[in-house]
Amino acid sequence: MNRVAVNPELVQWARQRAHLAIEDLTGRFPKLGDWERGEVLPTFKQLEDFARATHVPFGYLFLPEPPLIPMPITDFRTLGNQYVGSISPDLLDTIYAMQQRQAWLRETRIECEVSGFDFVGSARLTDDPAAIGREMRRLLDLEDGWANQARTWQEAISALRTAIEAQGILAIINGVVGNNTHRVLNVDEFRGFALSDEFAPLIFVNGADAKSAQMFTLAHELAHIWLGSQGSGLSGFPGIFPDGGEIENFCDRAAAEFLVPEAELRQSWPNVRREEAPFSLLARQFKVSPIVVGRRAIDLRLVERQYFFEFYAAYVQQERQQKQAASSGGDFYNNQNARVGKKFALQVIRAAKEGRIGFRQAYELTGLKGGAFQEYAQRLGVELPR
Repeated sequence: MNRVAVNPELVQWARQRAHLAIEDLTGRFPKLGDWERGEVLPTFKQLEDFARATHVPFGYLFLPEPPLIPMPITDFRTLGNQYVGSISPDLLDTIYAMQQRQAWLRETRIECEVSGFDFVGSARLTDDPAAIGREMRRLLDLEDGWANQARTWQEAISALRTAIEAQGILAIINGVVGNNTHRVLNVDEFRGFALSDEFAPLIFVNGADAKSAQMFTLAHELAHIWLGSQGSGLSGFPGIFPDGGEIENFCDRAAAEFLVPEAELRQSWPNVRREEAPFSLLARQFKVSPIVVGRRAIDLRLVERQYFFEFYAAYVQQERQQKQAASSGGDFYNNQNARVGKKFALQVIRAAKEGRIGFRQAYELTGLKGGAFQEYAQRLGVELPR
């Protein structure tokens, strides 16, 4: 067998970059530990398979040393005011795919002479974030108690995403890379990101997260769009009191007022304050995490800090015990409305039908190919030539 001389550091770098332990791969590559120690060299075929397993470009494994791959957008993820870590192939591929969609949408809208959106970049860090939260809600035409009218968290998320997209913002919720259910996005790595643009603003939410958490991320990333170019970046929210700097704190406060307005919370609080689980009761009303309600109650001095932190410790413990692998579930084509965006998909499908773009480009933009693309188009009411 032809074995390949490869720097052991590159093998280790590729595995760690994919956030994989040696144990995760030894079933496929029994000699992986030996490769990383430089005691055994892999064959060409083994190295090809390893590159696919770790989602690293094959040529990178022949470099003299691990490359530095820059983050394509600003990174707001910090813990203790320190940068939290590297970027995985799953996240990187997701950002690239969203940038590709945004670039196409921007060009299309400019060609159609669509005016830029005034709300993009309309906020300043010197503004009152609560006022921005109220302005966001006003523009989306969300009335008081709108979330409580939704029967489930999923209905509330769909309603919010629809309201956001009605303003021209591409809002994507996906828990995997494209449609690859074997590449689940890591919530511990990121919750969402915003790509601000005057003509094609885009929000991405990690759909592997809890539904109640997705609500907060949608609102948080919406606030990033209001901040404009300085707000474009990746968000993580590692704790209940995030220290991601001025921009993240601004967006947190704007999102909190957007989802749990002070006036509504003060009105509802007397009805639940003596209940055993007041935060959970209000969480169902506002369709957010009990943690968001609790944090809001602290900020408004409705509860003592000790009361909240006792609840927080118990909630986190319970959440860890119940946590299991996220599954997108549901109908594949219905999922595309969130993974691609119904309005965006219709634009791409019609452009392909009219010959303004090729079908290969349409496949790349939607992440759907062949029969799946045809079927989704039909479900959206567009008949394509077969």
